[in-house]
Amino acid sequence: MRIIYLHQYFNTPEMAGSTHSYEMARRLVKQGHEVHMVTSRGQHNRRGWVRTEEAGIQVHWCSVPYSNYMSYRRRIWSFLRFSWLAARKATVLGGDVIFASSTPLTIALPAVYAARKLSAPMVFEVCDLWPEVPIAMGALRSPITIALARRLERFAYRNAAHVIALSLDMKAGVAAAGYPAERVTVVPNSCDFELFDVPEQSGREFRHRHDWLGGRPLVVYTGTLGMVNGVDYLARLAAAVARRDAEIRFLVIGAGREENKVRQAAEAAGVLHRNFFMLPPAPKAEMPAVLAAADVATSTVIDREPLWANSANKVFDALAAGRAIAINHRGWLAEMIDESGCGLVFDPYDVEAAAERLAAALRDRQWLARASTAARNVGKERFDRDKLFEQFESVLLSVVGQKTEQEKRLAA
Repeated sequence: MRIIYLHQYFNTPEMAGSTHSYEMARRLVKQGHEVHMVTSRGQHNRRGWVRTEEAGIQVHWCSVPYSNYMSYRRRIWSFLRFSWLAARKATVLGGDVIFASSTPLTIALPAVYAARKLSAPMVFEVCDLWPEVPIAMGALRSPITIALARRLERFAYRNAAHVIALSLDMKAGVAAAGYPAERVTVVPNSCDFELFDVPEQSGREFRHRHDWLGGRPLVVYTGTLGMVNGVDYLARLAAAVARRDAEIRFLVIGAGREENKVRQAAEAAGVLHRNFFMLPPAPKAEMPAVLAAADVATSTVIDREPLWANSANKVFDALAAGRAIAINHRGWLAEMIDESGCGLVFDPYDVEAAAERLAAALRDRQWLARASTAARNVGKERFDRDKLFEQFESVLLSVVGQKTEQEKRLAA
């Protein structure tokens, strides 16, 4: 197949951020498919398109500024500009199938345009419950913008030959919007065991580079510091933990619109540079060493129910690294943690109780060993990317095959 893969936030392992689309696309190439990734790169100011080859993927980059620091209005403008440029590029490239990965939901605009122009099927990947998430966050407030977002959601699903959802909760959200549940396949975010299978020495070297860490227990957060993430919760948690065990260290690696808020929360709590430390974003290729040094990995969101459906990359990286996970929300990930015993689920409002449980867990080497084993086991059993890729590829083959059969019937 010749696949046109639309994803505005494509990253390689040499970049900071999610590499989900990179991992899926390179596996498609390995299977003999031709993949053209249409994406944006905000780091350069060149006009027009830049083409590179990444692990056999033909990547087409356009310059569309975007960052988590932008206001919602500027982000929407970025989404629309990329949609316009991507629609034209995808149509020129041509292909057997259009695969569009959201967020943002506006990725449906170039996907549907190209699919219609090329008479090709479109598969839509739902990575967040849009527009429920921006509505819950207050990014969409007026009845008009909410109605337009709902209309765009229905437009995306109505024009999709098939939908891939990153969690069961997301599948339920797609079905609730009126899309046939039998045409939704759940392919969650995945574990890259090959990447995270690093020697223990990698973790020790990371620890030795930081005098404040040494051999102390370590809790890490690796990812975006945005409004959705609510990472200031970890600053409050670090303060509560310090009252119980001053040796436990917290490390946040990342950047985003809320970075100063997180730093100020840590300063106000008196923990910044004491037991709470912050480092800038690092390439995905450096994350295995960070997790090898960690005892517990965390994933946080603010308390909004639509966010419970998330399929955060940092959770699956922790599973691949065999690290206990701590989250502060309910939903399918909380159920997975409770059932498998691979970590802790905290009440987002009872920080003292969370600190009590976390401090006790970090000093219980037997619990950490059991949670580590459970994390790797559940990752292998349910989230191994090589296994989940087979489902992913079968969806694309199926929709292309259905179109071919339809064309044969019409020709006859």
